[in-house]
Amino acid sequence: MNEKLALLLPILFPVISGVILLISKLEDRQKRQKYVSFVVILNAIFVLSILYFDNKEAFVLYRFSEKLSLILHIDGMSIVFGTMVSILWVITTFYAFEYMKHEGMETKFFSFFMMTFGIVIGIAFSGNMVTLYLFYEFLTLVTLPLVMHGTDGKTRYAGRIYLIYMMAGASLAFIGLVFLVIYGNSLDFVMGGILNTELASKDAEMLHVVYLLAFFGFGVKAAILPFYYWLPTAAVAPTPVTALLHAVAVVKAGVFAIIRLTYYNFGTEFLKGTWVQNVILAMTALTIVFGSTMALRTPHIKRRYGYSTISNLSYILFGIALMTPAGLSAGLLHMIYHAVLKITLFFCAGAILYQNHREYAYEIQGFGTKMPMIFLSMTIVSIGMAGIPPFAGFHSKYALGTAAVEAGNPYAFLGIAALIISALLTTLYLFELVIRAYFPVKKEYPAWYYDGVADPNKLMTVPLLVLSAISVVIGLYPKFFVQIFDAIAQGIL
Repeated sequence: MNEKLALLLPILFPVISGVILLISKLEDRQKRQKYVSFVVILNAIFVLSILYFDNKEAFVLYRFSEKLSLILHIDGMSIVFGTMVSILWVITTFYAFEYMKHEGMETKFFSFFMMTFGIVIGIAFSGNMVTLYLFYEFLTLVTLPLVMHGTDGKTRYAGRIYLIYMMAGASLAFIGLVFLVIYGNSLDFVMGGILNTELASKDAEMLHVVYLLAFFGFGVKAAILPFYYWLPTAAVAPTPVTALLHAVAVVKAGVFAIIRLTYYNFGTEFLKGTWVQNVILAMTALTIVFGSTMALRTPHIKRRYGYSTISNLSYILFGIALMTPAGLSAGLLHMIYHAVLKITLFFCAGAILYQNHREYAYEIQGFGTKMPMIFLSMTIVSIGMAGIPPFAGFHSKYALGTAAVEAGNPYAFLGIAALIISALLTTLYLFELVIRAYFPVKKEYPAWYYDGVADPNKLMTVPLLVLSAISVVIGLYPKFFVQIFDAIAQGIL
């Protein structure tokens, strides 16, 4: 097969496979699981082989005009995003096999689950803003049935909110795309930006407004204030969906698009030191504290983790908004760490719900010894999320703080204060759950209280233990990631 054409394979293969499963209506669970696992694992292999062994030449899918074209291309950002998605998608698949037994409509779920995998890889492989925007829109459409997987009023409401927010965000992002067509030398992703200097200098203030609109447009998926409401509302979806939406696919696609917009389209030289940078630094700092505060106030476990995601996504956006190589590198480090840690926490919450139908913090008193594997995983990743050294979260938060000090922007110091406040709040809302599980309020509870309270089977516990182990390893070896992210931030990779 032509090496350039091979870039299409990991995008189309899971999409077509998902459509086939949906049409076939395969109801035999064992056969369906074999089919889905084969497609997901094989596609992950396709992605990783292309990312690490392909020649990285661009592939023009279709050219509408001199500037407007659909292009696939691999660079350092593609490698980071594509690798993260592929590994976590495989792990999520096996967890979902067990979890979805009590949700029903498994054929429909796994059909769109596979399609979403292909679309997210399309975002990772996008070589310009037109291509990214196309897959970005597709991502909303293929994830909507996952958000609305249930048939009750709550899921329909969540679906409406999700669609309204995503369409509104896409509309704002489209404004940025239009102006890039007019003021850009091209729409390709080039570190440093693609703006025509002569044209842009004449209308700099207008373009700053355009960038801000596009930032918040893509920021809807990244749940920045005031466009966060869709994310905790989507907690009604099955746990494998919320885990992917809140840790890997949708929210990180928003972050990925903002990195492309800031560093590869408008360019930091055009934005740094302007009022627009100050605005987004202030908004990310505000979102960091808001998300952590709401997480502490929320007793529903999945929603608590959802608000935690809102806060942590703005950690990443804060690093991006510093508009320095160190800031981008720190943001990428937190993006990877957060993906692994948060998907594990959602899996823990899902396991508790699956086994015991308990959803609130006050309902898990004394569960620690009854569900040892689940709460071991929760404890390990909570330590990482809280930023306790030498676990993963510590390194990314330290890198963000260091980058903010080096940037010297007064609004960056506001972000540092937000990081410190959030660190305290994060410790409180995460360890409240752990403490309740291991140190219940009462010494004794009625026998019925613990009926059925036990670890789920290996399809759910093994992915959790694997993710917990990964979180420890990546925390012990941050230098490996930092070197890669520094190379990306400097335009080397």
